Amino acid sequence: MKLPRRFFKPLALGAPSPLRELPVRLERMIHFVPPHLEKMRAKAPSIAREVDVVLGNLEDAIPGDRKVEARQGFIAMARAADYGSTGLWIRMNALDSPWALDDLVEIVGAVGEKLDVVMVPKVEGLWDIHYVDQLLAQLEAKAGLSRPILVHAILETAEGVKNVDDIASASPRMHGMSLGPADLAASRGMKTTRVGGGHPDYKVLSDPDGDAPRAAAQQDLWHYTVARMVDACLANGIKPFYGPFGDFSDPAACEAQFRNAFLMGCVGAWSLHPTQIAIAKRVFSPDPAEVAFARRILEAMPDGTGAAMIDGKMQDDATWKQARVIADLADLVAAKDGG
Repeated sequence: MKLPRRFFKPLALGAPSPLRELPVRLERMIHFVPPHLEKMRAKAPSIAREVDVVLGNLEDAIPGDRKVEARQGFIAMARAADYGSTGLWIRMNALDSPWALDDLVEIVGAVGEKLDVVMVPKVEGLWDIHYVDQLLAQLEAKAGLSRPILVHAILETAEGVKNVDDIASASPRMHGMSLGPADLAASRGMKTTRVGGGHPDYKVLSDPDGDAPRAAAQQDLWHYTVARMVDACLANGIKPFYGPFGDFSDPAACEAQFRNAFLMGCVGAWSLHPTQIAIAKRVFSPDPAEVAFARRILEAMPDGTGAAMIDGKMQDDATWKQARVIADLADLVAAKDGG
C-alpha cells in the first residue's frame, strides 16, 4: 500500500510528476479507429476535427495475426498529424496477452509525447493498474517525456466490478473508467448476446387486474453497474464513461442508452461507427434551455451561498453546484463546436 505522502511521487527516476488534477477536456465521445487498416487510419486526422477523442484500437476486433500491424499503424497515425485539442488514446491489448508489453514499450518510445491516455481492458483490481503505472513511469523516463500518460480502465469482468473502488483510487494516473458490457456479460454468465442496451426479456409487469392485459416495461441491464462505476469514479475525482453500443442499425436505442448514462453522471461514451458521433454530441452536450437556467442560478447566487427563488423554484447551494457543472460543460462544448 502506498503511503499518502508518496502517492504523487514519480515511480521512476526521471519520470514526470503525476498530475494532481485531471486536465479539463471535452470527452463526449471516444471514437475507435482500427489502425491496421490504412484506409481508416488515413481518415483519422479529418475525424479528429469532428470528435473529442481519437482512439487507436489494438485489442478486440483486431485479428491476432494483425496485432503488430495495428500497433505500427497507430504509430504512423500519430506521427502523421497534429491532433490539437482532440485527445489521442490507445486501447492496448489485455495484460495477459502476448502483445500488451510491446504495445506500451513501442508506442510510448515512438510517440509517447503525443499519447494522452492508455485504455486498459479487463482490469480486475488495483494490481493491474499498479503494473501499468510502474511500467509507464519507466518508459516515460526513458523517452524523456515531460508529462505523464494517463490510464483509463475498462470495467468488463465480475471481479473488476467487485473491486471498482480500489481500481478508481489505485493511481494518480487514473483518468476514468468505461463500461464494457459485452465482456462483462460473458464474465457474469448473463444470458444476452447484445452489446449494450436493454433486453426485451428483462422487464417488470404491472400488478394483475382481473383478466386485463398487464403492462410491461423493459428494464436496463446495466443500471446497477453504471451506478457503481459512476460513484467510484466521482468519489475519486475521475471520469465515468458508457462504453459501446453494438447495434448500428438502431440509433434510437443507442441514443436512449447514451442518455441514460449521461443522466446518471457519465461524461461520454464510445463511438464505434460514424453515425454514433452525432448521437454522442447531442446527448453529452447540455440542453441550451437547461444551460440558460443554470446561468440564471449562477447569476442569482454569485458566491454559491444562500438561497434564491427563480420561476417559483427555490435554489440553494446544492442546485448552484448542479448549475456550475452544466455551465462549465457548456463552455467546453462552445469552445470545441462553436455556437
